[in-house]
Amino acid sequence: MEANRRQGGIKLLLAAEQEAQQIVNAARSEKMGRLKQAQEETGKEAAEYRAQMELELQRKITESCGDSGTNVERLEQETDAKIHHFKMEAGKISFDVSQMLLKHITTVNV
Repeated sequence: MEANRRQGGIKLLLAAEQEAQQIVNAARSEKMGRLKQAQEETGKEAAEYRAQMELELQRKITESCGDSGTNVERLEQETDAKIHHFKMEAGKISFDVSQMLLKHITTVNV
């Protein structure tokens, strides 16, 4: 009788171990499924965020650069203004420079 009882206890333990193993395997499968789903969702969110940031960057570039024709006109105006400024400055000092050059050329050092 004692042997039957031990035999039944061992069978009961084996059955419990198998059931526990099935529960663990099911939990692992569920965990892997949730991880995979989380990775997919994260990938989608990252792609959406990347696209949104790209659009924002393009918008800022367009705002800061504007129309290339407008930039060319602005640069031409700035260049013309600088050229005019340099010509005015050169006109102011050209007589003095000419006098200084004549003085150095005509003066003989002995």
